[in-house]
Amino acid sequence: MTDTVAPPPADPVGSRPPVGSGIDYEKFLDCVHCGLCTASCPTYLETGDENNSPRGRIYLMRAVTDGRLELNDTVKRHLDLCLDCRSCESACPSGVQYGRLIEPFRIETQQRDAAENKHRPGWFQSWILYGMFPFPQRLRWALWPARLAQMTGLDRLAENLGLLRILPEKLRRMHRLLPPLRSREPRIPEILPAIGPKRSRVALFTGCVADAMFHHVNWATARVLQQNGCEVITPRQQVCCGAIHYHSGAGDPALDLARTNATAFAASDIDAVIINVAGCGSMLKDYGHMGEELAKQDQLLRKSLDQFAGKVKDVSEFLAELGPIAPKGEIPLTATYHDACHLCHAQKIREQPRDLLSLVPGLKIVPLPESEICCGAAGSYNLTESEMADRLADRKLKNILSTGAQAVINGNAGCSLQIQAALRQAKSRIWVAHPMEILDLSYRGLKPPV
Repeated sequence: MTDTVAPPPADPVGSRPPVGSGIDYEKFLDCVHCGLCTASCPTYLETGDENNSPRGRIYLMRAVTDGRLELNDTVKRHLDLCLDCRSCESACPSGVQYGRLIEPFRIETQQRDAAENKHRPGWFQSWILYGMFPFPQRLRWALWPARLAQMTGLDRLAENLGLLRILPEKLRRMHRLLPPLRSREPRIPEILPAIGPKRSRVALFTGCVADAMFHHVNWATARVLQQNGCEVITPRQQVCCGAIHYHSGAGDPALDLARTNATAFAASDIDAVIINVAGCGSMLKDYGHMGEELAKQDQLLRKSLDQFAGKVKDVSEFLAELGPIAPKGEIPLTATYHDACHLCHAQKIREQPRDLLSLVPGLKIVPLPESEICCGAAGSYNLTESEMADRLADRKLKNILSTGAQAVINGNAGCSLQIQAALRQAKSRIWVAHPMEILDLSYRGLKPPV
């Protein structure tokens, strides 16, 4: 029997349409339930539960939209457990846009819960995820005591004495995920000139968590772009990409952040908006879709978001298109490459980082088993879904250790935090690096810290 398009019925109360009714119903029908996605879904691989697979979740969302299934806590639990890693999109032969289903469905769910005064955001979501993470200055201030504790050894003393056990579970996890915090380099100037003949003018998106914890990667990215003949501007008005809000169902704050970024990067002479964080890049490239979902009546905003999204490039994607200038410094290192989900699945960028790394003299890249399976970071997932995140981190750790590599390279801040924490727990000294750090060292003739 062939699926047919039917308008979603009114909900049983009759006061409002069911959750999911704002989604283009054809997107549900793209799924033919073949099951080829299940082998690539991290939560299905771990649980074996069909409800925790992409086709299972699509079936649940469609049943709720049709009014055949109540959106109860059990259904919500299966949907919440989704990492939104989009690996199912890479595996799907029918081109199902899973992200365009789960993300707006979560937004409608949160809007319904807010209207019915149910499941209001807790302290962690309100104060930490929404109140601190999207604001790099606040996050830097909050990290200052942690940096001091690391410098003096107080953090290790507190851990050895068991004092951390008095903290709420999510704060303990935040402490466990915290990497060794470096001294912060000077602020990246608003304009950095190209080195050699000018080939392009680009704008650098510095992010929020990335700016606070991986400022050195932003600097490495800027220097690599300069070495490749790019004038680099860093707009001061830019803000968080909005992924923290959008992926957790908070659509309006995400749209406000998107509007601000579209304005900040509106200069017509910018050839590309460069991003070095896979999750942020995926979100920025989705601004056009978000405009369609959340700003249906605002045509000017939708056009602005769509134009901005069209300029966004991951740094490895941009350099591959520009034609990279080969670095000359030797990096005598055996490394493996982890595919960040939102780089390989959402943005379809796989070979470009590997091609750039192949230009580095002395660097040997060995394959990583299950390279495209999520490490469990998934934005804030490793803070909100600790049990599944740890299972996936353990799976990734075993695969990394099996390679015998001295370093693991990846293009996403969240993956870096997750993998570093897993390696520390295993007492491994494997270095976790961004591709731009490797290239930057090679351009400058420096050696890696291993």
